[in-house]
Amino acid sequence: MSAPTVARVQAVPYRLPLTSALAWGAHSALSAAEHVLVQVTLSDGTVGVAEATPRPSIYGETPVSVVAILAHLEGGLLGLPVTDEAALNRIRNSVANNHTARGALDMALHDARARAQGQSLFDTLLGPNTQVRVSFILGIAPPAEMLAEARRVVTAGVRCLKVKVGRDHARDLAVIAALRQEFGADVQLYADSNETLTPDTAPAALDAMREAGLLYVEEPLPARALRARAALHAQGRLPIVADDSCFTPADLERELDFDTFDVLNVKTARNGFTDGLAMLRRAAAAGKRGMVGSQASTGLGTLHAALLATQSEVTEPCELSFVLKLQDDLLNQPIVFQNGWLDVAALRHHALDPDKVARYRL
Repeated sequence: MSAPTVARVQAVPYRLPLTSALAWGAHSALSAAEHVLVQVTLSDGTVGVAEATPRPSIYGETPVSVVAILAHLEGGLLGLPVTDEAALNRIRNSVANNHTARGALDMALHDARARAQGQSLFDTLLGPNTQVRVSFILGIAPPAEMLAEARRVVTAGVRCLKVKVGRDHARDLAVIAALRQEFGADVQLYADSNETLTPDTAPAALDAMREAGLLYVEEPLPARALRARAALHAQGRLPIVADDSCFTPADLERELDFDTFDVLNVKTARNGFTDGLAMLRRAAAAGKRGMVGSQASTGLGTLHAALLATQSEVTEPCELSFVLKLQDDLLNQPIVFQNGWLDVAALRHHALDPDKVARYRL
């Protein structure tokens, strides 16, 4: 029997409010998850789904642009067998950039392919490490608000916090000190500078973060400052996480050539499963550690990120708890964290709630 073919690609924008705004970098902020549900329907009626998380200030995408690029790609995908991954990827990658649109399309195709074979993504992608350590993204806010949110998520089962920093170094260190005093060694901390430091200020800032007991720092310098980043990494002051500098497999090859980082942050939201798996394996082969990050994913995106996080190449806590910042979600049941861990295998029966999709679609 021949494999079913792609019959339709749909994009459904939706909006989920947050419990509070998420602020990061020099001036970026997010007050709601304005995302796009991507649905790939096959000729046999099978439907695969994924979440696109457009971030205008990072990738230049908006919900409107995601809808438009998927409509543009649909014509080339129609009629292709869902099992012909090479052909599907040629079409998916026939446009530059558009990272979250292409990443979500890749995941929806993976989902449709598994379903057409009578399986699920848990059958085809679940890795050996089904218990995954989780982290929570603690955005920039007044210190009292950051501490209150940290208490809330730690109570909810998180034991690692990724602290957004970079607007006021003295304030950042004070927040980190307050978090350390509050939680002691029970909660791990690391920083995300989002490219806000300079070659002159970074050495002292990293020294201070190391003295404060942080695990590592993510993207301390601007991604464009390649030689400065390589020089900073060579100093060995604090392990460095690559994120904004490693959007694509090609970016990763450049960063490996210049040896700019210690830990690779792969995001299914922009890399999908195909590139995400390839990048984790490539980085591990080069002796780098791996983590799976979040682009402020809601429940569906978290399920997909969690599956990637079970791979053997993932060694660090993964950003799988952003759902704790949502007022509501599209899933039929909540994602639960226990003592810093997520049991990914237990998420097998989590699925979209059609009533919630209808309620929050735009």
